[in-house]
Amino acid sequence: METPLTRLVGVRHPIVQTGMGWVAGPRLVSATANAGALGILASATMTVDRLREAIREVKSRTDAPFGVNLRADASDAGDRVRVMIEEGVRVASFALAPSRELIAELKDAGVVVVPSIGTRRHAEKVAAWGADAVIVQGGEGGGHTGEVATTVLLPQVVDAVEIPVVAAGGFFDGRGLVAALAYGAAGVAMGTRFLLTSDSTVPDAVKARYLAATVRDVTVTRAVDGLPHRMLRTELVAELEHAGRTSALLHALRRAAGFRRLSGLTWRQLVRDGLSLRHGKDLTWSQVLLAANTPMLLKSAMVDGRTDLGVMASGQVAGVIDDLPSCAELVERIMAEAAQTMSGLSVGGASMPA
Repeated sequence: METPLTRLVGVRHPIVQTGMGWVAGPRLVSATANAGALGILASATMTVDRLREAIREVKSRTDAPFGVNLRADASDAGDRVRVMIEEGVRVASFALAPSRELIAELKDAGVVVVPSIGTRRHAEKVAAWGADAVIVQGGEGGGHTGEVATTVLLPQVVDAVEIPVVAAGGFFDGRGLVAALAYGAAGVAMGTRFLLTSDSTVPDAVKARYLAATVRDVTVTRAVDGLPHRMLRTELVAELEHAGRTSALLHALRRAAGFRRLSGLTWRQLVRDGLSLRHGKDLTWSQVLLAANTPMLLKSAMVDGRTDLGVMASGQVAGVIDDLPSCAELVERIMAEAAQTMSGLSVGGASMPA
C-alpha cells in the first residue's frame, strides 16, 4: 500500500511503531523494519554513547529505513542529533515539538522530521517550521496524552496542514488503518500493539498484565508526574494517587537517585529536565522529580518486570488485544485486514441512495 508516508520514509506499509522508552530497542525496531513498517528507536532512556551503539545494532539487523525518537528539550539534544546524522538515520521523531533551528539542522542533513503532537495548533506550528510530517495522538494513546479523541483531533489536523499526517491513539488492526486513511491520514502509529508482540523485550509477566487488562483497567492519572498520563491501573498508581506530600517526595527522591546513577545526569540536569516537563503547570517538587525520573518508573516494569514497583504506560487498546504475534505476523495481518475491509466497502458493504 503506497501513501504519502510510505513515499516519504521509504517503507512498504503505512504503519509506524512508536518510540517507547525501554521498549523500542534494537530488537523491536529492526523486527518492525524488516516487516516493512517504520520502527522508531527510543533514545530518551539511553546515554549518547548507547544511542550510537543501538543505531548500529539496528543497522546490523536490517537494511530497511528506521527512525530515532528524542526529546527536543533534553540538555544533550544537539549531541543526539549529531549522532543520528553521522549514523545516517532516516527519520527523527520527537515527543515534544523541536525548535525551528533543530528542524532545519536535520533537514539540511537529509533527515525526515516527524514530530508527535496532540493539538491542531502544535501541528500548524511545526508544519510552518518545516516538519515533513506529524504524528497526531488522540486521547486514547498511551503515555502523556491529551483530552481530545483521535476521531475528533485527526480530521482537525488533516484539514489544517498540507504535510502527511499519521494517526495515533486507538489503532491496533486493519480496520483502524482504513478508518485513518478515510479521515485523510497517511498511515497509523501504534505503541501498545507493538509492545505486545513476541519481538518486544518486555518481560512475559508484564505482557501478561497487559493482556489481562480490560478497557476499564486503563486509566489517566496525574499522580505520577503531574501531567495526564495514560497507563494501566496498578497498586503503585493507587499508592501515588493517595500518598501525602512527604511520602510522595521521599518516593520521588529514591527514584530520582536511581535514574541519576543510570543516566549519568547531575542533580541540576535532572531537576532542569523535570521542570521542562511542567508546561506551565503548578507542580509540586515531588511531581517535578517524578517527571524527571519517570523513565525509572517505566524501567521497573518494562525491563525489571516489577509490575508492583513500576508504571506501565498503555493505550486503551490494551483492553482489546489478546495475543502476542511477531512484528512480521502483525504487520501482515493488519495489511490483510485492511485489504479485506476496503474490498468489503467497495462491493457494497455500504451504499448511497440514488
